[in-house]
Order: sequence, then C-alpha cells, then structure tokens
Amino acid sequence: MAAKKKKAGGRVTRKSTGKKAARKKAPAKKRAAKKAASKKVSRKKTASVTGRAKAKANKRDARTIELIHNTATIVHKAINRRTKPDLSFPIRSLGNVSYSQKKGYFEIGKQRKTRTLTVNTVKSFAQTLRMMGLSKELVETNDFATKRDAYYQSKNWEEARFDDQSESDTVMDDIEAMFSMNNVSREELRFIPDDHGGSVAGNLIVIDRDRNTGAVERIDCTRFGSGAYSIPASVEPLSFETKAKFILAIETGGIFQRLQSHKFWQTSNCILVSMAGVPTRATRRFIRKVSDECKIPVYAFVDCDPYGISNIYRTLKVGSGNAAHLSQFFCVPQAHFLGVTPQDIIDYDLPTHPLHDVDIKRAKDALKNDPFFKAHKPWRQALEQLLKMGVRAEQQALAKWGLNYVIDEYLPRKLAQRKNFLP
Repeated sequence: MAAKKKKAGGRVTRKSTGKKAARKKAPAKKRAAKKAASKKVSRKKTASVTGRAKAKANKRDARTIELIHNTATIVHKAINRRTKPDLSFPIRSLGNVSYSQKKGYFEIGKQRKTRTLTVNTVKSFAQTLRMMGLSKELVETNDFATKRDAYYQSKNWEEARFDDQSESDTVMDDIEAMFSMNNVSREELRFIPDDHGGSVAGNLIVIDRDRNTGAVERIDCTRFGSGAYSIPASVEPLSFETKAKFILAIETGGIFQRLQSHKFWQTSNCILVSMAGVPTRATRRFIRKVSDECKIPVYAFVDCDPYGISNIYRTLKVGSGNAAHLSQFFCVPQAHFLGVTPQDIIDYDLPTHPLHDVDIKRAKDALKNDPFFKAHKPWRQALEQLLKMGVRAEQQALAKWGLNYVIDEYLPRKLAQRKNFLP
C-alpha cells in the first residue's frame, strides 16, 4: 500500500511507489524504442536503395566497358583484314532532328558521318581511339575527367596529342554521340562537365555514397538553413526519397532565394530547383531522375520572353537540336510551363520591357522552324500573342504587388489551375 504523507493544510497525499513511477516511465521508453525501430527501418531502407543503385551502376559500367571493347575490336579486325576501318557518328544538327510527341523529346535522325582511317585522318582517328581508351580506364578505376582534364591528359599521347582544347572537345562530343546510340551517356563514359548543377531546397532526401569508403550519406535538403544543396556534376550515383507533390524548376536565383528563405517548399510540399538560366546537364539530369524515380510532376517557372520560353524551358523539356542525341538522358518531357505566360502580363498587369530585335527573331524562328512549337498549338498561340504585344516580362515583375506576392498570391493561384499549364 502506498505510504501517506501529510501536507500543509491537513491534506493527505500518497507518495508514488516504484510501480507507479515505472508506469510513468513506460511511455517514454516505448517512444524511444519506437524511434530506434524507425531509425533501424530507415537504415535498412537506405541500405536497400543504395544496394540496388550500386548493383545498377556496376551493370552500367560493365556494359560501357563492353561497348568500348567491341568498338575497338571491330577496328582491330578491319586492320587485320587489310581493310580501312571506320567509325560512324550521328550528325548533330536541327536538320537531323525529329520531335516525338509520344516520347516527348527531340530525337536524333538517321543521318551519319563516317570517319575512315586514311592518311589524312590518321591523327583524328588515333585521337578518337585514345579518348575511348581513356574512358575505359576511367570506368575501370571508378574515376572521372572533365574536358579540360582530357585535353591535358592527351599531352602524353605523343603524335596523337591535341594542340588545342577545341580539338579534344570535338572528339569527346563525337564519342558521346556515337555511344548515345547504345543508350550510354557522357557521364557513363566518365567524362563530366566542368560546371556543377543548380541549387536544391525542399522535401527531398538525397542518398549519396562516399566514392572512397562507400559509406552512405543521407542529405536532407530541408536542413541547409538559408542555403541550399548544390547538384554535383554527375548525378548518376544518387538515389532519392521524397513525399513532395511536385518539383518547381525556377529560372532566376532571386526568385529561388525568396521561395527558399520563406520555406515555400514547406507550405506547398514541393522541391525547389534553381536552374540559374539555361539548366546545365547536371541540373536537367537531376530533375529527370528525381521525377522519374519518385514519380512526381515538374513545373517550370521562368521569365516571359522568347529566350526563357524557347531556350530555357524548351531545353529543359525536349532538349536542343544540336544535342538531340542527349535528350533521352537529360530532357524532362513530363515538365509543364507554369509561367510567366503572355496572358499573365495582362491578368496581373505586370511591368514590361519592349521586345528587342533578337527577341523577335528568336520567337519567329521558333514558330517557323522549331519542331516542338510547331507541334503544340497552345505554344504557337502564346508566342504569337507575345509578338503582337511586343513586350516581355520578368519573374520579379510580380514584386510590383509586393515582395512576397509571388508566394502569397501568384503561385498558389497558378498551382490551383494546373490543367491550364502550357505543355
């Protein structure tokens, strides 16, 4: 029986016994156990995701090495037969590009150029083979090289060395185009761009691995304070976890910073990605991978001008004519245009600037020659409307109605009308 204790005023209270104290501690112990179990499940889930990603990467690497070896073997056999070996590359130009509405991106055509080993081409042919050999070595040693690295590496290639980086860049581009026909990207060949990607904030866990130790790193994109996660040059090793409803790809750093600092990603349950102008390869690949793997839509928020529409947005969604062989890896066909649209200029009474001659030319070229705009009537109407208005507007023009108008009014209203987004 619990002991009694007399208190001031003659009231009697009971002292807690050991059993009662234990009962009070029990919920805390249960919570701790539940938390520990949750962490254990999370670790197992991460290990499982990382394990699958590693196995997939190993399979891709083995296939890349096999394709390089097979290409070199064909050349070697031709030489042994005393015939001239050759290498075939797709022609990279808008004239050799088609737009597939079903697939949603630009596709390279069937036109090819052939590099045959002759007295006049012996140097460039040798350089191509040496570059392929460098790629094989990088894959086998789990390393990488930038374009600049490859140029300086060639200084040890004696007569096959490059005299200028423009030469090595061209050869690397040719190799990339050649292997893209077998669904192998430049990053899988272990040649990475010199520039990294954009910035990311919001409800996303990036699962990465230390390339030396293999240790798993879970990067929470909500925990960068006033900063943001920086997309690495190569995103192939990354895996993701998210419960976000969509990705918002943003053209300007200023708007990204405003949305990030006010935690728009929290109130709207989304992932913010700063494209910082025309998105880099890494930025496009990152958005594509997150969208594909996590099955969430992508909305683009850019300036209302021919450059923002036909260069930035079009490149993100369907790729470009000169790099159509990359579209299968880097474009985001599931992206839709949230704004700023020509109609927004009217509806929101936005401040504008006159279209420059280069803007007018770019819009007219898009209407006349670009397969993407020719295929989508809503876009033709939007560009024609912009040309008729003769003006352009920036994202920041929304600040006319208040610095946070874009957060409080514009984006919530637009997101409530997703069916009206331009394709």
